Amino acid sequence: MLKKIAIGVVVLVLIVLGLAAMQPDSYRVQRTIAIKAPAEKILPLISDFHNWTSWSPWEKLDPAMKRTFSGAPKDQGAVYAWDGDDKVGAGRMEITGLTPAKVDIKLDFLKPFESHCQTVFALETKGDITTVSWTMSGPSEFMTKLMGLVVSMDSMIGKDFEAGLANMKAVAEK
Repeated sequence: MLKKIAIGVVVLVLIVLGLAAMQPDSYRVQRTIAIKAPAEKILPLISDFHNWTSWSPWEKLDPAMKRTFSGAPKDQGAVYAWDGDDKVGAGRMEITGLTPAKVDIKLDFLKPFESHCQTVFALETKGDITTVSWTMSGPSEFMTKLMGLVVSMDSMIGKDFEAGLANMKAVAEK
């Protein structure tokens, strides 16, 4: 009887590992919002990390979070690093590309687990409305694939993107 249970457990573990291995090798999460403000007013909220405290959904989770700014003061080459509690972890962002319609950010998470991805903010203005799209994409390492069997990256951070964009809209439309 014990042998049958052990074989059953091994088979179950192998099935779970096999399902994880079949998950996509990358992920992509995107949210979009329409903001009644020109791109020129919205862009500095994104390209100057000092302004993220006014809209980022993670900034208020840990009031004691340590923030470090380095590199350029803003725009391309600006670097923002944080180290906080379990809710925010630790990581680093660097603006690697900037145009009037797009901000590219290299995002490195260090805690609670190491992960590297790209974040893009795209701005498209039509009339007095600017559509802002926030996209994060990166490779799915095996642990990410294993976690994806229970919860997707989209469901993990999609609501945070929605909250952040809603905050950005409120700030930009003032």
